[in-house]
Amino acid sequence: MPLTVNLRHLEDHPIRVAGQLTVEDLDIQTLDEVIAVTRPLDYDLEVERVEGGLLLRGKLRLVLDCECVRCLKPFDYLLELKGWSAYAPLQGEDSVPVNNDCVDLTPLLREDSLLEFPRHPLCDPACRGLPEAQPGRRRRTTTSIRSEISSPAWSELDKLKF
Repeated sequence: MPLTVNLRHLEDHPIRVAGQLTVEDLDIQTLDEVIAVTRPLDYDLEVERVEGGLLLRGKLRLVLDCECVRCLKPFDYLLELKGWSAYAPLQGEDSVPVNNDCVDLTPLLREDSLLEFPRHPLCDPACRGLPEAQPGRRRRTTTSIRSEISSPAWSELDKLKF
């Protein structure tokens, strides 16, 4: 269920909301092949009505399923926004839609979470990448490459004049 707040509940004092947004409610479409959202977003927020909008403060937490871009090893990436805050205007061009005195705050949480996704997820900052050579596989040496370049087929092509 999306995170909605009733504006009437905010008339006298701020309210605290805590819970989880499911993967379906978040509706995050990652175009990155190395990041997947398969777990819910945890939130613990205080919502306050201020002049012309809503002020949200609190923390967001989301565990991403990632694949290291260096070694291709799967790992969990903890995305945690501790001092998170956002302003949701109720009027104007960027206003959030109000439906029956309720405001859906899910898009704000989604957008700010997406902005914090890692650009190049690494399992460890010191990750050295894939192993140099795998046992049982023959590596091509520079001498084998040179012999291919100097093969008779290439020498015949070198004789062509344009």
